[in-house]
Amino acid sequence: MKKATIKIPKTLYDSLKDKIKGTGFSSVTDFIIYVMRDIAAGSSLHEEASLTKKEINQIRKRLKTLGYLD
Repeated sequence: MKKATIKIPKTLYDSLKDKIKGTGFSSVTDFIIYVMRDIAAGSSLHEEASLTKKEINQIRKRLKTLGYLD
């Protein structure tokens, strides 16, 4: 399978590396592939979101914990 390189900030990489310690992920790359596959398997990004305010807040909290949001 052909592969492509995706660049992310080093600080985000380091944060993810720390967060995956003790999990089943053997590398940051494995974790990122898992997350991207999960997103790709979901609904279209062009569809109108039907999330509740509570769900949106939970997603924001998780993304912040993972280092994606400040």
